[in-house]
Amino acid sequence: MTTVRRSAAVLAASAVLCVTLAQTAVAGGDVRAPSPDAPSSTPAPSSANPSTPAPSSPAPASPPAGTSPTTSSTSTPATPAGLTAPRRAALPPGLYGTADPTRDGVWRQSLAMLGQYAAGQRPANSAILWLKGQQCASGAFPTYRADPTAPCDADTVTDPNATAAAVQALSTLGGQRPVMLSALNWLRSVQNPDGGWGHRPGGPSDANSTSLVIGALSATGIRPSSFRSSEDHHAYDALLGLALPCGKGTGRTGGFAYQRGAGTGTEQLVADNDATAAAVLAGVGKRMVVAPVKAGPAPVCRGTSGLTPERAARNGAAYLASALARTGHLDRPPLPGTSDSTPLADPGSTADAVAALASSGYANQAAGALEWLKKNAGPWAAENGPAAYAQLIFAAHTTGTDPRNFGGLNLVKLLNATGPAPTPVPSITAQPVAEIQSGGLGGTGFGILWVIGIGLAAGVAIGYLLSNRGRAGQHQQL
Repeated sequence: MTTVRRSAAVLAASAVLCVTLAQTAVAGGDVRAPSPDAPSSTPAPSSANPSTPAPSSPAPASPPAGTSPTTSSTSTPATPAGLTAPRRAALPPGLYGTADPTRDGVWRQSLAMLGQYAAGQRPANSAILWLKGQQCASGAFPTYRADPTAPCDADTVTDPNATAAAVQALSTLGGQRPVMLSALNWLRSVQNPDGGWGHRPGGPSDANSTSLVIGALSATGIRPSSFRSSEDHHAYDALLGLALPCGKGTGRTGGFAYQRGAGTGTEQLVADNDATAAAVLAGVGKRMVVAPVKAGPAPVCRGTSGLTPERAARNGAAYLASALARTGHLDRPPLPGTSDSTPLADPGSTADAVAALASSGYANQAAGALEWLKKNAGPWAAENGPAAYAQLIFAAHTTGTDPRNFGGLNLVKLLNATGPAPTPVPSITAQPVAEIQSGGLGGTGFGILWVIGIGLAAGVAIGYLLSNRGRAGQHQQL
């Protein structure tokens, strides 16, 4: 009788485990311990805020996380202390942030999930389901749609930046390959003839959007050079077309322009801080979440023709290092219409630059900016919400800094406070990255019934072993 009870207890425990596994399979395929630094056969994850245009460019589809708190429609009102998140408004379950999501819903959701991944956490199932529910049948992700049950139509604002960011976020979960490939197929369908992407389908290619897509391709193990346009160009062709040559003078120091002007030569290109940070990450084949890289010698700008993507990226790193050396942070132009022409400090672009430099082996040149962020970026992040907290977490993670003690701030706690709490993850050995990229449990035919069946089989086996052990003990007593 004791054996029967013991077996029943084991089966009950197995059933509970199966339910947990099944719930997670619905939201994200496989269940695994978060491992942002797991070795990968593809380049390790990249920078944030690749949707920020140059000041003269049209407003981007995804919010520029480095914009001023006074102008960003994605900002979350700060408390008097400027360090804690306010009570959430009545927004869709699973969504991070309390500000109007019309302009940035998918963008901030994707960055929030990536920020949790960088901190070793798995996003809540409700957050994963909300993001997946935003995808259109075409594979595109819109900027935001309030009613995911209504089919996307001609009025739905599809967004290459949001789509690429969503792919990067979903790539951290495992079991999402069908969703990601559908999104990448849509991105391929709106690729510009020059090989790049704009912040709207068919818009002029820009460095930020193109770099985001490169990161999404890297996240799925696809070579960016294999994604070719109708004129046989790929993303790196478009990106190199925005690289400034090395040389003396303002804007001639190896940075990247946000977008091309009316001319065809490099003489009309103007280096842009955030575009350069995004392009540096893309040039070395990385995504938004980047594991620390051992620091080497300072970057040097060299070469004016026949640049490879990596060489152009290292020239861009030299530009960023030079810009940070002047004040310890990056600036943005003053707001239009103001009489004060003094540049304003830009925490968002500074965080992007720190991540870009550290991820390409130049953490020493980012050290001063990292300290500046610790002292000054808290109020900005509180004002701008989950995407801004994620950017700071990326900068911390890339430099090997504890995001739970970032200048006295617990960035992970503050990010989590803007949305649903992360899901507790069982202590299960992480799936090999190659298996995750090939589909994981959710992408190789393993459905919920398979998960439940495997769990119950394991329970029966354990019960059988316990039963035999009990019988052996009885024989010994006899």
